[in-house]
Amino acid sequence: MDKLRTIAGSIASSGRRISGILAAQPANAAGEASAQPAEPEAAPTNAPADPKAAEPNAGGEGKKRKEHAQTSKERREYARKRIMVRNQERKQEEEEKQPGDRPERTEPRLPKRKVALMLGFCGTDYQGMQVNPNARTIEGELFKAMCAAGAVSADNSTDQSKVNLQRAARTDKGVHAAGQVVSLKMIIEDPEIVQKINAHLPDQIRVWGYTRVMRSFNSKTMCDSRVYEYLLPTYVFMPPSEECARIADTVDFAERSLPETSDEELREKRAFRASPELLQYVRDAFGVYKGTHDFRNFTVTKGCTANNSKRFIHHFSVSDPMVIQGSEWLSLKVKGQSFMLHQIRKMVGLIILMARSNVPLKLIDILFGSARVNVPKAPGLGLLLEAPMFDGYNRRTSSQKEGTNGQVSFEPYRKEIDAFRQKYIYDNIVNTEVSERVFDEWVKHTEVYPEQYRYINKDCVIPESTIVVPGVSQPRPGGTAGNQSADSDSEVDNDDN
Repeated sequence: MDKLRTIAGSIASSGRRISGILAAQPANAAGEASAQPAEPEAAPTNAPADPKAAEPNAGGEGKKRKEHAQTSKERREYARKRIMVRNQERKQEEEEKQPGDRPERTEPRLPKRKVALMLGFCGTDYQGMQVNPNARTIEGELFKAMCAAGAVSADNSTDQSKVNLQRAARTDKGVHAAGQVVSLKMIIEDPEIVQKINAHLPDQIRVWGYTRVMRSFNSKTMCDSRVYEYLLPTYVFMPPSEECARIADTVDFAERSLPETSDEELREKRAFRASPELLQYVRDAFGVYKGTHDFRNFTVTKGCTANNSKRFIHHFSVSDPMVIQGSEWLSLKVKGQSFMLHQIRKMVGLIILMARSNVPLKLIDILFGSARVNVPKAPGLGLLLEAPMFDGYNRRTSSQKEGTNGQVSFEPYRKEIDAFRQKYIYDNIVNTEVSERVFDEWVKHTEVYPEQYRYINKDCVIPESTIVVPGVSQPRPGGTAGNQSADSDSEVDNDDN
């Protein structure tokens, strides 16, 4: 009986000792947590530095250490909690580093699809196609309208590169487009998205429609060729003015000014009609451009070399004359793989001055790859991009299953494009010429300041004085250095006319 009492007392004593250890454990863990902030992954160890300290002697010290010992499970739990705390601290630090003005998402995330968006525009009062800070551009207006219409999400509205926006061709200040293509990733869930985009655009910019394309589609690199049109009044081919020639011969360069065009002269110019011989000369001259040539003299000086100035021209056609508001006009159409900066305008400007003096056509061949000279740049008013072509891409997609990717073509929108071109482009060109006499002023300028164009002569001899020397500026009207038509401060860039 006494033996049973002894065993029961021993069991009770052991129970009290175990309860004491469990009660002390949370406090011990908390103490260890505050003592080891630098090593969250290392759990406290119960191995003493001195093995003898664990022996059950030395005033009960061994008993105290045994009461505070941790099991493996408890050490793992401690380490897990420390890691969780540290991760939470890091997350909080990252959130503090982020800007606090980020708008909260107020709309569900909608899928984006790669599309080719087709549009047209009148470039008057715009600083070209490509977006440019602090400038009014076609791309800037388009992207803003797409964001407002929901075609671009709020998260991507601050930067058009987020939707991979790319244009098929760049256009210069004041240049128009009946057909232009931009590729981008766009939200197309709304079946009326085109109408909504147009509702946020000015009348002189219209989106015709879009088509789904491959994810790898790039409107610039996959464009096979571009077709441009140039409208000009035929009076620009009239013989040189005697008054302008007198000013150029007798007045110092810095003191010259353009003479006023009298009402009688203006009536004579509007009544001018090109003869069949003149038309044939013009058609033959533009035909010389066909094929592959070195067009280094038909672009800007800076950045142009023999290695990057060759271009292939498919054709350059001249329409029959058409009378618009009493004046005779011609439509020139050129198709090429790509064009350099101002190339088309310089090609037109050269033929105008050659036709006025009936210069032999061999001069054009001489200028292909010859010493650098300043070729006159015709006004941007008459130039418009008719359409970029994607024949290769369309052949590739035509062999795929129906409904996967569409053809990049303007044909479905031909009626709307023709009406827009007549109202907002053709009429604008003619009305601007009538009111501002843009072509008349340009012709007079080339006659009053002919020094840089002396190479346009019937002997086809290029004078030394007309050769452009890199780093040497030529005189400008008003006595300042530089050259109005050379644009030597611009970079060579494809498809910007």
